[in-house]
Order: sequence, then C-alpha cells, then structure tokens
Amino acid sequence: MMEDEKMMSKKKPTYPVSGKLDAYLEEYNRKIEIPIFYEDLLRFAGSVAVYDAEGEDTLWVRVYYSDSEREEIDLSLKKVYSILHSDGSDRIFQYLNVDAVDYCTFGNSKPFRIKVRNILNDNFTYFYIKKTDASRIYGLELEHMLSPYNLNFLVHKDTLIEEHIAGIPGDVFIKDMLPNCTESEKSQLAKEFVKFNERCMIRLLGDMRSYNYVIMPVHDFDHVVYKIRAIDFDQQSFEGKLKVYFPQFFKENFVMVEMVQKKLLQDSVDQYKIEERSIVAKRILSSGNRLKKLRNACKTDIISKEENVNLLKEQIYELVLDKDFRQCNTMGEILDLALNFVRRNYENVSMRQIIEKKFDVQ
Repeated sequence: MMEDEKMMSKKKPTYPVSGKLDAYLEEYNRKIEIPIFYEDLLRFAGSVAVYDAEGEDTLWVRVYYSDSEREEIDLSLKKVYSILHSDGSDRIFQYLNVDAVDYCTFGNSKPFRIKVRNILNDNFTYFYIKKTDASRIYGLELEHMLSPYNLNFLVHKDTLIEEHIAGIPGDVFIKDMLPNCTESEKSQLAKEFVKFNERCMIRLLGDMRSYNYVIMPVHDFDHVVYKIRAIDFDQQSFEGKLKVYFPQFFKENFVMVEMVQKKLLQDSVDQYKIEERSIVAKRILSSGNRLKKLRNACKTDIISKEENVNLLKEQIYELVLDKDFRQCNTMGEILDLALNFVRRNYENVSMRQIIEKKFDVQ
C-alpha cells in the first residue's frame, strides 16, 4: 500500500536542547566550542543557483560573502573541519581550501553544505552546518548506536555540525541506475530495503522518502553489494501517524516496494525482518549506559506535539496490544517502550512467532 506526503506535517518546529540532553552531549564529547555559528553563515552578500550535470536545479544555491568577511569565514570553516576530522589544530590549514558554501532553502533544516578541498591532491569532502534541533540530535545518536553506521557530529549552542554521508541519493539511484542493475543485484537491493524499512520503524525514524537516504554500492569480490543508509534525521519521533515511520508507504519508494514484491517471497521478507530486529536488539543490549542515558533524556524531553504523541501511542497499541503504550506522555516514552519491546522479545526466543505477527503492518 502506498500513500502520499499528505500524511506528513507541513512544517516541523525546531526543539531546543534540554538540560539532560546537553549533559549527555557533554559526557560523550558531542558538545564542543566551534569558531562559527549557523547565523554567521546567513550573512552572505549574494547567491547563484546550483545545477546538476543535466542542468536541473538542485534546490541549493551557492552563496558568497563580502571581502571583509570572507577571510574570517574561510578560516573558521577550516577550523571546524579540523575539529570534525582531525585534532583541531591549525597545522593543516595551509593545505585546505574552502571551495564552496552552498545553502538549501528546501525542507526544515535549511542547511549549509561546505566543500573543503586538500590543495595537495585535490581530494575533497563535505560537512554540513545546521540549526540545532533536539529531535534531530536524538535521530543522529540513535543512528550512531542502532544502525550499522557510526556518525560524527558536533553541537555548540544553536549550531549543529554534521559530517557528510557518502552515497548515491535514493531518488537518483532509482531513476538512473536501478534499471541497469542485474536481477541478482535487484534481489539484493530488495533485501536491503526490507531491512532498512524495518530498522526505521523500530527506532521511529520518519520521512524516509527516496531523497532522504542514500544507496552505497560496495564491491565484494566479483559482485556489488548495495547498502541503504539514512541521511536526514529531521523526523525522529515527531509525526503521529505510524506509517510515516515505514519507508514502504511513501510514493517516492514505490519502485523499491514493487521490486520487493517481485523479487522476494513472503517467507524471505519475514525472515529479513526477523534478522533486522535481532540485529537491532543486539545493538540495544551491547550499547550499555550510553543508550540508557540517551533514552532517559528523551523520555522527559518535548520533541513533538501532544496530538502527535496521543495518535502514535494509540496506533502502536493497536499494533502490539501492549497497554503500557497508552500510558506514554512523550515521544521519548513511546520510543523507550518500543526499544524495550524489541529487546524483550529477542531475549525470549519462544516469542518469535508473536513478534512476527505484532510487527507486521497490514
């Protein structure tokens, strides 16, 4: 079943960092002083549109600054790069050049994308500067602990620095590359989409439309293995409709859903779901105090609207028939219960068949 984006809120508010979350960021070295703020980059003097190789508007604009500010901004951005990717010293500044500062007005986060190049070998990388949002921070941390991928990011007051996640944007891959994949590669992609779909649902990461995740081809001996990785964490535990947390229900992913239906038997789909739940449960068990502290901070935090909390807890109750969900007052409490549900049922092997029934959305 496919639905359109009407199930998404038109505008998601930005939520401040609470005292508990701030203490968590301090403890785990996510909070650090940086020499430039998001608001500083908004002082650009002008901009030009950025087009892709086919001449299509990317919805990004390349901004430029007055001569009086450019030197200071460049130096500050090099410092941020050094903090994010090196030891924070200025020894590497002489080898770095800030090639571009791009700004995106599309979506909620309105990020700046910084392109930094090593002038000795022309290798370059990106990082992003965004406004701090508590729900996005929870999303980044949960991705770091519960997905197969580590994430590097920093927070300082109202500014969030994120490393670039490399990969082919899902919408680009679906349009330009998927038609040329072999049947074997399509089967493997179908498997990965099932597991990605399950992982997003378990940790309540919403809005995984095709342009909010990337597909990464990994060459393994004589074949290519594809992995799917989220790149936008703006919709962590915000929306009230449960289907928002399933990538399969977005029309932008219809081709991927269709491929799953064609390439995989239902028994295989069920098995891949169980595999992913088991992997996430193992990560929950091995995460120790770090995940517990994050969940404790989230349980008392306000990262969504009251009506969204009430709707989501009722829809999850209808799915799993666990009355504890009806007692939740925050999105953090719902998330905490959902993760406990996955962990408990993984530990109780005799409950496997019940897990399958409870987590399957009709």
